[in-house]
Amino acid sequence: MIDSSAFQGRTAKYYTLGCKLNFSETSTFGQMLAEMGVRTANKDEKADICLINTCSVTEVADTKCRQIIRRMVRENPGSFVIVTGCYAQLESEKVSAIEGVDLVLGSNEKANLIQYLNETWTEGKKKEDQHRHYSVSTKDIKTFAPSCSKGNRTRYFLKVQDGCDYFCTYCTIPFARGFSRNPSIESLVGQVRQAVADGGKEIVLTGVNIGEFVTDKGERFIDLVKALDAVEGVARYRISSIEPNLLTDELIDFCAKSRAFMPHFHIPLQSGSDEVLKLMHRRYDTALFAHKVKKIKEKIPHAFIGVDVMVGSRGELSEYFEACYEFIRELDITQLHVFSYSERPGTQALKIPYVVDEKEKRVRSKRLLELSDEKTLRFYEAHVGQEAEVLFEKATRGKVMHGFTANYIRVELPASASKEEYDNQLMKVKLLGFNHNKTALKVEIIA
Repeated sequence: MIDSSAFQGRTAKYYTLGCKLNFSETSTFGQMLAEMGVRTANKDEKADICLINTCSVTEVADTKCRQIIRRMVRENPGSFVIVTGCYAQLESEKVSAIEGVDLVLGSNEKANLIQYLNETWTEGKKKEDQHRHYSVSTKDIKTFAPSCSKGNRTRYFLKVQDGCDYFCTYCTIPFARGFSRNPSIESLVGQVRQAVADGGKEIVLTGVNIGEFVTDKGERFIDLVKALDAVEGVARYRISSIEPNLLTDELIDFCAKSRAFMPHFHIPLQSGSDEVLKLMHRRYDTALFAHKVKKIKEKIPHAFIGVDVMVGSRGELSEYFEACYEFIRELDITQLHVFSYSERPGTQALKIPYVVDEKEKRVRSKRLLELSDEKTLRFYEAHVGQEAEVLFEKATRGKVMHGFTANYIRVELPASASKEEYDNQLMKVKLLGFNHNKTALKVEIIA
């Protein structure tokens, strides 16, 4: 039995590394602890509980996880330190060996965080007995931890799926999060209705591979989208990321007519070279990817299309990168998320012989980032002078307010025109020119 009285008046600090799904889960952990009477600690206040939600997508991410854990331990002496997330699943023993860490929860166990915390912290066990970790093998990761939360943000993040069955050669995520699984459509609709009741206007659908969504009744992702679109009170939905082979023409057609699904897509490409895509064991080719982009632009010309690209993967010969660059240059997309390949232990990519050196990876990244900037600026420029609806986000008093249009153009409202009552409100604006560093369009409110 959980002793909630032991939590009353305690304080906690949270640190999240990695993806939007991790941020959503951390926010849910925070809500769970808040319901037990735990308050989020102020920045300079020592916390009683520290929770670090980790990432392991790259070697750099692993290093940063270890650094953050040690920093949280150092800055909060005597705190009960919990580590969960992908790095905790993949390297649970290493994490538990870090001095100051009390509890390590793998992907299967984090859903029962409160129970584990209660058992190891509040039931009188000695401190030296608390240094423990819980995780199971990939095939045994079966739990689904629900999450629909916003933390300190305006948008809600709804976790609709977890895990992945794809096992791309470069990726450890299936090992860290297990096979694909998801809850029922009914349960997700219920979470959305609660978010609306709490004042939510925009909800982002998150997951590891959300296009794999399928229920015991045979319902698929398109069925979920249709059900969510029918929920009254939600002004906006966004699909965080979806594989090109799972982004069906039916889904694109529906979004084009949808009441609430925004003209905004994020599609992982990883490489614009068919040879490299084969080495990665991706489930599509460049022809299919180009078809999806063309289909979106035909149905929704003003749609924002973000694309993930990996540079320097094993086997990416210089001619393959050049083919990738030219392919992307010709695509009618808006923005690139560029990241460098990182060697991950246990992955099949390590068997691929050709290795790109770090200097060349940086050169390739720079070229793609410059191409991304060109495309994004061109997309923004095409909208200057137009009217749009923006969902504004809370700003510090005296600072500029930011928000996003339906098609994900970031906007900036001057501090002189910002008002607290604009927070989480949909406002009609006119899009003006760029701000000083060209990261957003300046706007004025239309009365």
